[in-house]
Amino acid sequence: MLDIIIWIIIAILFIASFAGIIFPIIPSPLVLWVGFLLYHFVINADELTWFFWVAMAVLTIILIGADVIANSYFVKKYGGSKWGERAAAIAVIVGSFTIPPFGILIVPFLAVLIIELMQARTFQEAIRASIGSLIGFLSGAAAKVVIQLAMIGWFVVTIIF
Repeated sequence: MLDIIIWIIIAILFIASFAGIIFPIIPSPLVLWVGFLLYHFVINADELTWFFWVAMAVLTIILIGADVIANSYFVKKYGGSKWGERAAAIAVIVGSFTIPPFGILIVPFLAVLIIELMQARTFQEAIRASIGSLIGFLSGAAAKVVIQLAMIGWFVVTIIF
């Protein structure tokens, strides 16, 4: 009976990790790791190998960096400034609380637009940088979904086979 309850908790944790893509306050990597650790310490301590743990650590680092790298890359690629990059990063967090779930898209877009205009950029340049922040967020979110699915898939394959 305890195993069933733990499996339900693990499934809920894995599902909740995807909520972290929309609501950055939910630490997706930590939620995934709690699921892995629950399995390891409550269900079967021998099944997850050192190779699994190292791979999960590497994927966790990539997962954490996905947002920052994608956002920074696309704001820069679309002509945004360092201040625009910083504003986009902060605005993603603020936006997730202000008007969820759309705030995570609207607030960074507007923040970058305002920051770029304050730096004497033309309206067209500011819009372009704002679009870069939008593309960066969406790219980072897509990368996080893929990485999290890979982590969960690896876990499932490891415990089944």
